[in-house]
Amino acid sequence: MSKDITGMKKSFLGSVDELDSKIIGLGNFIFGNPETAFKEFKASGAMQDFLSGYGFKVEAGVGGMETAFCATIGSGAPVIALLAEMDSLPELGHACGHNIVGASSVGAASALSFVLDEEFKAGGHGTLMVLGTPAEEEGHGKTVMVEAGLFDGVDVAMMVHGSSRRMVEKHFLGLTVLHFTFSGRAAHASAYPEDGINALDGVIQTFNAINALRQHVPSEVRIHGIVTDGGKAANIVPETASAEFFVRATVMADVETLKKRVISCAKGAAEATGCDLEVTEVGVPNAPMKINTVLCELYRSSLEQLGLKEDDYRPDKNLGSSDIGNVSQVVPSIHPNVPLRKGVSVHTRQFAEAAGGADGHRAMMEGARALGLTVIDLLFNPELLEEVKKEFASS
Repeated sequence: MSKDITGMKKSFLGSVDELDSKIIGLGNFIFGNPETAFKEFKASGAMQDFLSGYGFKVEAGVGGMETAFCATIGSGAPVIALLAEMDSLPELGHACGHNIVGASSVGAASALSFVLDEEFKAGGHGTLMVLGTPAEEEGHGKTVMVEAGLFDGVDVAMMVHGSSRRMVEKHFLGLTVLHFTFSGRAAHASAYPEDGINALDGVIQTFNAINALRQHVPSEVRIHGIVTDGGKAANIVPETASAEFFVRATVMADVETLKKRVISCAKGAAEATGCDLEVTEVGVPNAPMKINTVLCELYRSSLEQLGLKEDDYRPDKNLGSSDIGNVSQVVPSIHPNVPLRKGVSVHTRQFAEAAGGADGHRAMMEGARALGLTVIDLLFNPELLEEVKKEFASS
C-alpha cells in the first residue's frame, strides 16, 4: 500500500480538475429537475449512473426507499461514507442546495476512484462508499438508513452543505414533528351556527396556547407550525382542521419534554372547543449533531491545503435540524458548510438562485476537493482515523 499521501492528494486534485465540467453538469441536472422527498428519481438515477461510470458497484433501493442507493469501490476496512442528499423543497426548488450536496459527494468519490484504483485493486485496503440519502427536508432518509443498519461497519460519514459562509463545525437541534387533526361538526355558518363544532377554532386556539408557551421555554428552543387544513368554505363550519408543528431543542430530553407540553396545548384547545383530537408524531425524531473535533480539524487541514480560510462565526447560531444528527450518533460525522454568497439564507428564492449558478458551482467544487482530501487522510493515515474513533467512543 502506498504511503505517499501527498502524491495521492496531488493526483486527486488533478482528477477533480479533469472532472470539473462533468461534476458541475451533474449538479446542474439535479438543480434543473427539482424533486421533493422520496420522489427524487431523476436525481438519484443521475448520481447512480455517474458513479457506475467510474467503477462503483451500485445497489439501488436500499433501506426500503426507492431513491436511496449505496455505491462502493474497494473492500474491507476502513469504510468511509460520503452522503449525497438529493431532495428539493416544495415551490422553492433547491433552496437548500442539495444539488451541491449530491454533486460534491459524487464528484469527490468519482475523482478518488482514479487515485485509489491501484490501492484498491490490491484488495483489503479500505472501502469508499457513497450513500444516496433521500428526503432530508422531511428528516427521514438517513434515519431510515440508520435503523436499517446501512451505517453498520462504516467508520466515518461526511458531507458538505451550502451556506452563506464557510464553517467546519456545524451544530443542529433535535427535532420532532407533530401533526394535529381536530374533528368537529359541520353546519351552515350563518343559518345554523349553533349546530356546528368548529375544528378550525381548535387549530387557532392551539396556536394561541403555543404562542403563550413560548414565553416560558429556553431561548434556544424553537416551536413553529403551519395550518395544513383550515376548512373547505367560509359558509361551512369546518368539520375538520389540522396543523403541523416542529419542536426543536439542543438535547433530545428537552425535545421530549417540550413535545408533551405542545401536545397539552392541543388537548386543551380540543377540550375548549368541543373537538376530538388526533395526534401523530411524524417519522423518527432528528437527533442533535454529535460533534467530533478531531474530524473537524482534519477537514480544516484539507481547507488549508486548498488555501481556504474558515469564516469567524459561532457554530451554535442560526440552528436548524437534519437527519445527519442521527447518523452522528452512531458514526463519527461532519457536515461542513461551503459558501455560496454572503447574505443569502437557506430556504429562500435568493439561495436557490445562487445554488444554481456560478456561486453554487464554486461551492460544489470546493466541497468535492475538501471531502476528497479528507477521505485520503482517513484511508491512509490509520493513526488519525483511530483518534477520530477514540473521541467518538468517549463522548
